[in-house]
Amino acid sequence: MPIRILLADDQELLRITFRILIEENPDMEVVGEASDGAQAVALTRTHRPDIVLMDIRMPGTDGLAATTAICRDPNLAATRVLILTTFETDEYVARALRAGASGFLGKDVSAYTLLDGIRTVASGEALLSPTATQTLITRFLTTADPQSDPPPELTALTTREREVMALAAEGKTNTEIADDLVLSPLTVRTHIQRAMNKLGARDRAQLVVIAYQSGLVHPRPRTNGTTDDR
Repeated sequence: MPIRILLADDQELLRITFRILIEENPDMEVVGEASDGAQAVALTRTHRPDIVLMDIRMPGTDGLAATTAICRDPNLAATRVLILTTFETDEYVARALRAGASGFLGKDVSAYTLLDGIRTVASGEALLSPTATQTLITRFLTTADPQSDPPPELTALTTREREVMALAAEGKTNTEIADDLVLSPLTVRTHIQRAMNKLGARDRAQLVVIAYQSGLVHPRPRTNGTTDDR
């Protein structure tokens, strides 16, 4: 079945461009278009798309609020949000990931990168553009929301699941984790999936958020004044 996509952007010309680009691919289809966040939430509940391609700055309800509403709705657990915006700043990266977004791309990406990004997020992987780097995740997600507590389910993870989760939070791929732990990539994927199930994470991006906010992974100072995660 094709990947079902909802477009949420206040610029009609961009929505038309995205629709033409996406529908040239037989493994994708656009199921709806929204011009603001409130409409995006309503149409997501109606169409249940696999992916919402979400702009951040829109009139009325913005993309971050819409992302939060979608990701907190248990009836939309199968829907993932890919943020696509010109406002690719540190603050927006952190807020989008905390809201539950599965990926983040700037609007200046190539057509190939956008399409590949949609497929990546649809497969359950986290996606960050070169600007929204792992350094930004490390720096901003280590400061947990003061109203949120580490999930008690973290104690339910096996030692191996914690190891795999920690390496995933460092931005390593399944193949890289497999090499580090002398496992097969399939075994790593199984551990990732089990950790997600136990922690109620909708995808790998949420697993990264939990890893930092729960204290499973901590940053360490780099010589250039930024932080590294270990």
